[in-house]
Amino acid sequence: MYTHLLVPLDGSELSIGLVSQAVEFARKLEARITFFTAREDVGGSGDGALLRTLAPEDFAAAAAGEANAILAKALVAARAVGLDCEALARTGARPYELILSVAAERGCDLIFMASHGHRGLRGLVLGSQTQKVLAHSSLPVLVASVESNVANDAARAAIDIIKDEHRAIAAVVNGLRRQAVRLKGDVAEAPDLDFVAGLLHYIRAFPEVLHHPKEERHLFRRLTRRDGELDALIATLEQEHRDGGAQLAAIDALLAEARQDTARQGELAVAIERFADAQWQHISSEEKLILPAARRLLCDEDWRAIEGAFRQNGDCRVGSEQDLAFRQLFVRLMNDEAASHVL
Repeated sequence: MYTHLLVPLDGSELSIGLVSQAVEFARKLEARITFFTAREDVGGSGDGALLRTLAPEDFAAAAAGEANAILAKALVAARAVGLDCEALARTGARPYELILSVAAERGCDLIFMASHGHRGLRGLVLGSQTQKVLAHSSLPVLVASVESNVANDAARAAIDIIKDEHRAIAAVVNGLRRQAVRLKGDVAEAPDLDFVAGLLHYIRAFPEVLHHPKEERHLFRRLTRRDGELDALIATLEQEHRDGGAQLAAIDALLAEARQDTARQGELAVAIERFADAQWQHISSEEKLILPAARRLLCDEDWRAIEGAFRQNGDCRVGSEQDLAFRQLFVRLMNDEAASHVL
């Protein structure tokens, strides 16, 4: 049976769902995963060429940032269920050749991918690229999803978006946890308190303001109408939303004190780690208990409304920020993740 999957990703909605499929497939097989994406050739555009000339360090970060965001969120999903996984990003003109090269290099025995089919004219894994992989690969290729076959499934689309947002939040929480290690002095690198402040700003601006309220208004409320047995669980999750806000306020206060007194950095680290643990547990409860119940109990009309509500959050998810400050923050966060986990 297969022991090592190569999973090519392009950041599209189809590949968001592919991550979930690949993780479940690998979990059942007890296989490991290598996630792969192609870095965009930013220098190939006029703006990119200018950026490379005027600010080469910013160019290098921007060129890597989006690819690293795609991979960091995939790693979050795989590690959440204890899978052995890694991630690679490469730059090249022929994506299918990169896919085949990486599969051989990493010793994969199955390529697990999706196809945009005749509908897709964008992204990394286009229909034509999938066909070329099938035509040239000496390894088995499993085409797990075809875009035209899943386009009208509102439940699947909504759940994929919610899980992608969870992965984005988890990636930020992981960034906070790494800074906590530095705050405690467990590694040589010094903590960056401005970076911590930026990550906290994102948590307040996205999950606290957008993600959690939409869960309560559009998902939780519909579930309580369908099954009263979920009321206690939903009440607990909503209380955890409020508790998270209180924890953030306490962390903000400790951060201000740590800027003035380095002796408070250890206390700040402990508060960040408690917050991170609570966020992981909260996300796990939603994905293991709430989303399966919703899939079972809600109707198509419910899912269309939920999908529409969560699509409005798209501009604030990791990797697609429209705000320049958020873009710069997440380029740094994703590249920091890549320094440890992306080859």
